[in-house]
Formats: sequence, structure tokens, C-alpha cells
Amino acid sequence: MRISFTFGADLRATQGKGASRRLRHAGKVPAILYGAHKDAQPLVLDQQNLLTMIADERFYSSIVRLKIGEATQEAIVKDVQMHPARNVVVHVDLQRVVENERIRIRLPIHFKGESVSPGVKTQGGVVSHMRADVEVSCLPKDLPEFLQLDVSDMSLNETKFLADIPLPAGVAIPELTQRNAPVVSIHAPRAEEPEPVAAEAAAAVPVEGAVAAAPGAPGAPGAPGAAPAGARRSERVGQPRRRAARSSRESATRHTRRPLRARPNAAGGVFGST
Repeated sequence: MRISFTFGADLRATQGKGASRRLRHAGKVPAILYGAHKDAQPLVLDQQNLLTMIADERFYSSIVRLKIGEATQEAIVKDVQMHPARNVVVHVDLQRVVENERIRIRLPIHFKGESVSPGVKTQGGVVSHMRADVEVSCLPKDLPEFLQLDVSDMSLNETKFLADIPLPAGVAIPELTQRNAPVVSIHAPRAEEPEPVAAEAAAAVPVEGAVAAAPGAPGAPGAPGAAPAGARRSERVGQPRRRAARSSRESATRHTRRPLRARPNAAGGVFGST
């Protein structure tokens, strides 16, 4: 049985959200150890030690050894929960490993020969990875560190699937009993859209929001019969003033009461009329 990591763990006496929050504030990480037909066991791990180990790819795909007091226990990492905004481990799930029982664990896929494959080197294709890891089932003694897929013979528009991954003795991929999913392919690069010509882009942008009149058009500068620019300017300036003055006179006339004018009637008297 290959052991890649060894680290210490303490038993956790209290459980719950409040107790877990206090552990994290103290630089510790709550964890749980289960499996092997035994009761689950709450543990406490060191935060800084975990941050160092989780940066290594092998931490997730190998067997680790826990030192719990005077006892030791082999396990595999089933889940690591990270804080959504900080580089802090929130919780870890560990599964006990028994030597004669098969385990299921995800292994990374390493791709070999991408740059020398005909699809990339001579045909100008691009490698696309559909899978970065896969779950395998095996005994602890048969657990490999990773799986390797050779793509050096792939041409353009070719795909390799899960069944194309060579497996060591005693290792199986359970997903193959349901489907043979694609893992990697080589395809032509996506064509880039041509950039618009600078002159066309400049012509499409209006200058200060105004559209200039065509030369020779009625009203355009220099057209026959067009008034000089100075005359048009003074005319535009004077028009609002005349309108404002006219409006003031009309308003004063409407609201001014005309004086009464005396006129004789048939009886010789005088009465007023408007």
C-alpha cells in the first residue's frame, strides 16, 4: 500500500456549527472519518498543514496516513470544502481504507504527446480536454498515482474516449458500464471575425451629432440664392425677440379695459356703452 502523506489529527469532543466556527477561528479544521464498517469519528486537523498538502495533486488521489493519538489509520480524501472567498479549508471528509476492500477514488488524467500529434503539429488543430480526471475502483495495493493517455497519434477531428485509457492491472472505471464518454479531441481552431476597416468605422460615427448638407443643396453654404451666414445669424437672433415683444403687446391689449364712451339716446338722455 503506497502512502503519500502522513499527518496528525486530534479527536473532536464537541460538534455543531458553533463548535466548528470556534475551531476555524483557532486555526483548526473540523473533519470526519468514516467507513470500514465503523462509526464515524469527528476529528480536528491543522489548517496550515492542510493548505500545504492540498496544493499537491497527489493529496486527492493517494492514500494518506492519520496519526490519531497513539493509533494510525489509513484513509483516502473524499471531499475538501473551501471557503468561497478566502483560501481557507472549511471541512474535510476522510474514508477509512481496508487492505482487502476495493476503494473508489478519482484519479487525474495526464495527456502525453499533444505537441507532436499530427493534428496539432502538421494540421494546425487545437487539443480540447473534456475530462481532467476519472473515478476508478481498485484495491488499495493496486491504486496508481494517475492515469496516462497518449494522444501523439491523433489527427484532426479525432476523439479518444474512456475506453482508450490504458488501465493498470486490478483497476477499473465504473462509468464504462453505463457509457463511454469522450475524454480528449483535436479540432480546427475557430475562425476569427475580420475587424472593420478604420475608414468605414470613422465614417459611421457622426461628428458632434450633426449631418452636414451636401454642396449645392438648397440652404447649403455657397448655394445660389442662399443668404450670407451673417444675415441668417442676425435673423435667427432677432426673430425670438420680435415674437416675445408681440406676445407682450397682445397680452396687454387683451387685459386692458377700454374707457366708457357717452352717447345720446332717443329720449335725449346719455348712457354709457363699451
